[in-house]
Amino acid sequence: MQMAIRRADQRGHADHGWLDTHHTFSFAGYYDPQFMGFSHLRVINEDRVAPGRGFGAHPHRNMEIISFVVEGALEHKDTLGSGSVLRPGEIQVMSAGSGIAHSEFNPSPIDPLHFLQIWLLPREGNTRPRYDQQGYDVELRGPQLLVSPDGRDGSVQVGQDTDLWRVRLDAEGSTEVPLSRPRAWVQVVRGSIEVEGVALQQSDGLAIAERAGPLGITAREDAEILVFDLR
Repeated sequence: MQMAIRRADQRGHADHGWLDTHHTFSFAGYYDPQFMGFSHLRVINEDRVAPGRGFGAHPHRNMEIISFVVEGALEHKDTLGSGSVLRPGEIQVMSAGSGIAHSEFNPSPIDPLHFLQIWLLPREGNTRPRYDQQGYDVELRGPQLLVSPDGRDGSVQVGQDTDLWRVRLDAEGSTEVPLSRPRAWVQVVRGSIEVEGVALQQSDGLAIAERAGPLGITAREDAEILVFDLR
């Protein structure tokens, strides 16, 4: 097994006033040839959006886009006619396929928005655009499947061979995430954890290659983690 840590303070960063954003991988004006993605995971942006501000309507093609709200609310509109507000406890997947335009705003006049914007390269190009949003149990401890290629166990379907697990642990709690593919990415949303003897803090990432079997995670303090099971 091979592991590589991506520390929070090593990421790309931009502060646009209304948007404070950190890029795990090369994105927009941030470019690092050593961090162009991992497997088919292309983008993990940690965005903080000021009240009443957001991303105006803009197009995408051939990308699987996942939004995960940490705090606040995210208002979504797109050219499919979808319109909704995403909050903690809900996961959003937009398959851009042959082409879609969307906007993402913080609808609150007073509260900031903190969310993760995640892009996956698709399995197939130019598919029919699709949008889905679904709730999950924010109080559930242990691993919880949020996204999968087949929509199993109540997860949201995505057009790539990827499982996305959310893990919530209390301090000193431990669990195993049932990985079935050779690579994985661990992203700490909050708290601090230990993965296979590697200590990770909030917003750290961990790339894992040549992995077989379940992945053990222990929380050193109350923690929330996203684990991507990647081919």
